[in-house]
Amino acid sequence: MTSYHKHESAIVDDGAQIGLDTHVWHFVHVCSGAKIGAGCSLGQNVFIGNKVTIGNNVKIQNNVSVYDNVHLEDDVFCGPSMVFTNVYNPRSFIERKTEYRDTLVKRGVTLGANCTIVCGVTLGEYALIGAGAVINKDVKPFALLVGVPGKQIGWISKYGEQLDLPIIGSAEATCEHTGDKYQLNDGDLILVS
Repeated sequence: MTSYHKHESAIVDDGAQIGLDTHVWHFVHVCSGAKIGAGCSLGQNVFIGNKVTIGNNVKIQNNVSVYDNVHLEDDVFCGPSMVFTNVYNPRSFIERKTEYRDTLVKRGVTLGANCTIVCGVTLGEYALIGAGAVINKDVKPFALLVGVPGKQIGWISKYGEQLDLPIIGSAEATCEHTGDKYQLNDGDLILVS
């Protein structure tokens, strides 16, 4: 008996670590070296590689492949059909498994449907990547990015609402839903209280 929920069509290889109350849905494949936290949801047709770590309460929507060297912290949301990579310059005829680049998606990040995360980047806490965006460089905490290539167009609260702040400079804002206070200092946003 397992401590997680697995649909009969899913494949979980021996050795995979899956936390309490995680749901593994239709046609999912979890490789043997994967480490997945508690309370997660792996939607239909998700693939999880061997050298992958996934925190608690992560939601991975349908048709997402989380390849080796991708690491998701707690509370990350991966929208439908979004894409991770792990080789920067792939060629079919050249094996580059020793050249995988690490991708770190920090706590609370939202990755919109059909966005692409090019390997080797870090996405800061609670950033939000819009649907269809292509991210090829590090993203600051609480940053809101859209487009191809991804461009920062603002700041997002922990709650998930855009804050009325300039992208650079110094200013303060309050989330109208939670009352949380944010402070912008020279292009870096922090949650004050």
